Amino acid sequence: MLDAEFFRRWMTATAASVDREAERLTALDSPIGDADHGSNLQRGFTAVMAALEKDAPATPGAVLTLAGRQLISTVGGASGPLYGTLLRRTGKALGDAVEVSEEQLAEALRTGVDAVMTLGGAAPGDKTMIDALVPAVDALGDSFAAARSAAEQGAEATIPLQARKGRASYLGERSIGHQDPGATSAALLIAGLAEAADE
Repeated sequence: MLDAEFFRRWMTATAASVDREAERLTALDSPIGDADHGSNLQRGFTAVMAALEKDAPATPGAVLTLAGRQLISTVGGASGPLYGTLLRRTGKALGDAVEVSEEQLAEALRTGVDAVMTLGGAAPGDKTMIDALVPAVDALGDSFAAARSAAEQGAEATIPLQARKGRASYLGERSIGHQDPGATSAALLIAGLAEAADE
């Protein structure tokens, strides 16, 4: 069973990898976006860590809801609302349970991903974070490691795609050949989950 401490570890691992990969995320965002994806997420996850240190939520759902709120209020552009919605809706789906099973997390995460698809209007194949999140959620039933691997493959699979949503879609065919920064950061979030499970 997964408790609030596990979810704090997940957010901590994600914050650390966003910190490490911020420059790469911004470099990926440079040719097809605003060149600020890494710095925006870095600011957001720094705020998440500060909030979690100040206020120690007692349930998995509360950890994610707090993290989502921080991302919405501190991350600029589309990333804040999208990541914020993902974590808040996942947290809400987990409810007030003190511990949740891996199956409940997978179900809740699917609810969160569905909410992101509704908010952004994106589907798999549109070259967005959805391309990493959907395969990850599908693989979560097998293991956290399988979810991490599926998310990373999903992010890499965005390279030959033409963007159909988000700022990159304005570039049309020029978006082909670039890995989507949102899918890449989504893979970091799932990798953080696998890391928390390994600890």
